[in-house]
Amino acid sequence: MSKVPALELIDIHKTFGNVEVLKGISLKAYDGDVISILGSSGSGKSTFLRCINMLENPTKGEIIFNGESLNLVPSGSDLVSGNMKQLTKMRQQIGFVFQSFNLWPHMTILQNVMEGPAHVLKRPKHEVMAYAEHLLDKVGIADKKHMYPNQLSGGQQQRVAIARTLAMDPQVILFDEPTSALDPELVGEVLGVMRNLADEGRTMLIVTHEMNFAREVSSDVVFLHQGVVEEQGAPSKVFGSPESERCKAFLSSVF
Repeated sequence: MSKVPALELIDIHKTFGNVEVLKGISLKAYDGDVISILGSSGSGKSTFLRCINMLENPTKGEIIFNGESLNLVPSGSDLVSGNMKQLTKMRQQIGFVFQSFNLWPHMTILQNVMEGPAHVLKRPKHEVMAYAEHLLDKVGIADKKHMYPNQLSGGQQQRVAIARTLAMDPQVILFDEPTSALDPELVGEVLGVMRNLADEGRTMLIVTHEMNFAREVSSDVVFLHQGVVEEQGAPSKVFGSPESERCKAFLSSVF
């Protein structure tokens, strides 16, 4: 019996007005896969990631999570959820780490991490607090738990954002350029946390400009160009012997 992908995207299109940003992207992610999505600015990477959990409504395509197809219905030029209960359930199992942290400024670090499991999953407060403290320790900032986001560096805030995502026990985590807003000296601490998650067997889709990181941790690498998959394969193939001329040019410009 064949293994069911944790996440499957089929022929995803996205049009903004007259501009077709995604022109039919298909991708499968199995449990434990770490898929890095590369490409120049404007290639559609972040739009694709946002379509996965319907932060952007795709214009066409199919989204399948754990073998269950998301109920999508036409609305204007896009597809929208025809079953909000189903979408909400899926979103609880697909974590999203943004480039801009998106922490709640009026809450302490500990409260930020506790919020989801306490109020969305309705778990007991003592259980949630213990788990949140464990996660803050895991990402290396347990000593900051009573501080507020504006008292932390960008790298520390992004590690809180990762802990907050982990607090929901997601099956899949989406990272949208998680280090792009950071000062260069802070990038390593966030990549270190992500590397540990990869070593744990977490299923992750990562939009990133960190090429060495992508080459070292990915099980699969996807290179997008103008809304289509130009190159896909193991890191050794994509970085070592790409077939696409556009992929070759991109890699030669970043190394």
